[in-house]
Amino acid sequence: MEKSSKLWGDEGRFSCGLNSDLSQLNNSLQVDKRLYREDICGSLAYAEVLCDAEIISSDEFKTIKEGLNIVLDDWNSHKIQLRDNDEDIHSVNERRLIEIVGDVGRKLHTGRSRNDQVVLDMKLWMKKSVIEIVEDIKCLIKVFIRKAEDKIKVIMPGYTHLQRAQPVRFSHWLLAHGFFLESDCDRLKQLLERVDVMPLGSGALAGNPFKINRDKLAKLLGFSKITNNSMNAVSDRDFVGNLMKNVSDLIFLNTNIFQVEFNFIATLISTHLSRLSEDLILFNTKEFNFIKLSGEFATGSSLMPQKFNPDCLELVRGLTGGILGQLTNILVTLKGLPFTYNKDLQSDKQSMFFVFDNIKLSLKVISGVVESMEILDENCWNALSYDMLATDVAYYLVRKGVAFRDAHHSASKLVDYASQHCIELCKLPLPVMKTINEKFIDDVHDIWSFTKSVEQYQATGGTSMESVRNQIAYLKDYVERGN
Repeated sequence: MEKSSKLWGDEGRFSCGLNSDLSQLNNSLQVDKRLYREDICGSLAYAEVLCDAEIISSDEFKTIKEGLNIVLDDWNSHKIQLRDNDEDIHSVNERRLIEIVGDVGRKLHTGRSRNDQVVLDMKLWMKKSVIEIVEDIKCLIKVFIRKAEDKIKVIMPGYTHLQRAQPVRFSHWLLAHGFFLESDCDRLKQLLERVDVMPLGSGALAGNPFKINRDKLAKLLGFSKITNNSMNAVSDRDFVGNLMKNVSDLIFLNTNIFQVEFNFIATLISTHLSRLSEDLILFNTKEFNFIKLSGEFATGSSLMPQKFNPDCLELVRGLTGGILGQLTNILVTLKGLPFTYNKDLQSDKQSMFFVFDNIKLSLKVISGVVESMEILDENCWNALSYDMLATDVAYYLVRKGVAFRDAHHSASKLVDYASQHCIELCKLPLPVMKTINEKFIDDVHDIWSFTKSVEQYQATGGTSMESVRNQIAYLKDYVERGN
């Protein structure tokens, strides 16, 4: 049995000491020590409003402030000494503060609970981290833009059901993935608005009895709003993963919502990167051979000397399962919790850090892959086949006044005829075509051009040169905007 001084006491009912196994289970320091800056930042601001409320004197505030800055320096310089009886980041910082400034350090926690303290720390950390991910996504979109500009003339097969469907520009395919990331960026920005609500001053669940100025506290900590319900504030983890549109939508469950929402958005980002990875893995095979990965993003085989494996893309694809698992984990943890704080929530930070670290790493790896990969232009062109212009045949007839359903039927009969007679669609004799539909005349041969095919899609969002340039211009403007 271990006997030690805890923030919650070691006397009376707890004088027997804490069971060593429970002590290990209860300890979150190896995870939440990552929040040391945020925890000290919150304490500095809280000390100031305690001083304003005359709970501590100006001299005591100055002493606490100097002490907290020393604690921060200890962390930054890796001089901090952790002890066996330190439970979490909050207990370490308070213990170290008291060692530096003496008993005045014991006044800092007046009216504050680890319940509102931990939510504050997580929100401060998440505000900074979400901005980091947004910038990483924008960097990846910039890579897509550069590649799209460079390879805008390259045409390749577009696929549905993994079958060749219609010709598209390589740039159009790449930008499609960029627009997924744009949506992810927007979701993260919306999450920032919901995270930007300060919980400190909520106490354990009932609030703060010392009339501290929470609006000033929010301003000191860089928040635009304060929570309006103390029970809501300390139970909230939705910022780590919920889909709410307004902070006030749920009065009581808001504590975990930002964490759930973060995990949800991260799962979408990871899913989008996984789909891109799958495309690139396929395009890198000998069967497709549209791209060639750089050697710095591939590995070999311990047995087969010829292998050039896209492990980086497979690893990014594989991480999606773990990130999705963390979303499931936090949702399952929350689903049966009574109000307000419960120790089940201790694992939320591990989930949050895991997701952040792996999304950030995945974005950097994908940026490197796309930036360095070689596009094999000729192979992309050579993969095109005239049967992919069957839709263009139908459109040709539509322009001759044929109803689309009838035009589609005629084009289908042409495809069947060409297949049965082992003739390329573009080489079907005009008399044969006229037996299927009399609207075919000599100008039908003008449609057998892949460049003309992609150029007909002039409408916004299409794969014509002008449309793709407009997409590039849109994404350029998006990533250059400050908001």
